[in-house]
Amino acid sequence: MVTEVFTLKYCDPHAVSEEKVEATEVIQFAWEGVVREVDACADCFKEHEARLEPLVDYSRPVKKRRVAKKAAPAASAAPAEGADDSADGESN
Repeated sequence: MVTEVFTLKYCDPHAVSEEKVEATEVIQFAWEGVVREVDACADCFKEHEARLEPLVDYSRPVKKRRVAKKAAPAASAAPAEGADDSADGESN
């Protein structure tokens, strides 16, 4: 015999006013230096995102976005090649 158990999560902000609204999102916030999570419905999640900034984890290094470099002019490459020839130790 197989028994399936369905667990519904309810929106914590609505639970304060004793309403049962199904939670579909998770709100993260910092409290006393610890990141905590609260189950929330879509409306509460949108309201939270509109009012507060999202959390950023400063403990990890931020990766810089790659920017396409501009093509180097051909004139700057010519002196570098000439410098290599004179470094061989040959004198005229």
